[in-house]
Amino acid sequence: GQERQRTGIASLRIGFNKVFGYYIEVRHTHLAQVPDDYLRKQTLAQAERFITPALKDREVHMLRAAEEALALERQLYDALQRTLAQHVQRLQHMAQLLSQLDVLATLAEVAVARQYHRPTLDESDTLEILDGRHPVLETLAQDERFVPNDTLLDRNTHQILLITGPNMAGKSTYMRQVALMVILAQIGSFIPARVARIGLTDRVFTRVGAQDMLGKGQSTFMVEMSETANILHNMTARSLLLLDEIGRGTSTYDGISIAWSVIEYLHNHAALRPRTLFATHYHELTSLATALERVHNYSAAVQEHGDKIVFLRRIVPGSADRSYGIHVARLAGLPSPVVQRAQQLLTHFEASALLGGTPPGRRSTLRPPAPAALTGGQLSLFDAAGDTHPMHLPRARS
Repeated sequence: GQERQRTGIASLRIGFNKVFGYYIEVRHTHLAQVPDDYLRKQTLAQAERFITPALKDREVHMLRAAEEALALERQLYDALQRTLAQHVQRLQHMAQLLSQLDVLATLAEVAVARQYHRPTLDESDTLEILDGRHPVLETLAQDERFVPNDTLLDRNTHQILLITGPNMAGKSTYMRQVALMVILAQIGSFIPARVARIGLTDRVFTRVGAQDMLGKGQSTFMVEMSETANILHNMTARSLLLLDEIGRGTSTYDGISIAWSVIEYLHNHAALRPRTLFATHYHELTSLATALERVHNYSAAVQEHGDKIVFLRRIVPGSADRSYGIHVARLAGLPSPVVQRAQQLLTHFEASALLGGTPPGRRSTLRPPAPAALTGGQLSLFDAAGDTHPMHLPRARS
């Protein structure tokens, strides 16, 4: 402002760049008014840039002031560090307390908002949950009511729950929600259940999903077996085991044999007998419930309506009578001719099995039927039963 008043140049402005610092810029229309003490430094399309001795002196003072301010800031910062260092233990303790308050306040807020209840924890081996829900999926359901399920596990009568049912019916969700409620209860949180009694659990072991470790040269089946071995070697009497589809990474008879043997090992380990949720698509394993007293069959309930099925999201007593794999394949979008041919083959193979089939361990000699003429479009599946959506069905007792 002062320089503009001194020179009378209306377009005069002061700027800064990293090449030559502060400068005075004047448009070409006012060059005639430029004083003699202006030294030209740069020519632009519409203006000229100048410096003056007075401007350079001011620049030196400004830069020196900036350096002094930075040095003073460093001194103050170092002094603050030295002061805080004398109280670092108390500050860390305070931060820890604040973090605990933050967690507890959040857990309390969630418990009120989502109607969680206080579980009973004791030193028994009983895990009993009424109307248990998955804390994450329940939130994602938004306006739809999550279908709750009950659970009873202990080491004396209900040690192993063998869960069968089709894919997407809710077996894995059910297993995970039980584990999550145990963990929530033992960190001091209320849990998404109406009533719960949690016998103290020291470890939660899980063998779920299918993945390989190509970097270590391990196939999907090798990873599955390694994780299972780790569980069997490290479980205790107070452990909770979640085993999902053990043996699916290999041939059918190998898989059934391994899964069968694992269940027997868990059941017959007199010193441990860990509480176990065991999901499988091998229906042959359900016969173990009659041979082993602490193994109980449960299944993910499905309701059929002609060619359509509805997943009820309930875990109910008893084994599943069908896998509904072809229904799930249709839901996934397989072309209608592929699905119809698969249904034709399934009917043929099931009929052949009833007539004698192929003994375990021998190569099948079944001849598939000739393809039939396939017509029609893909069926619409998984519509709600009547006007009732699976998420709104009443709860079931297990």
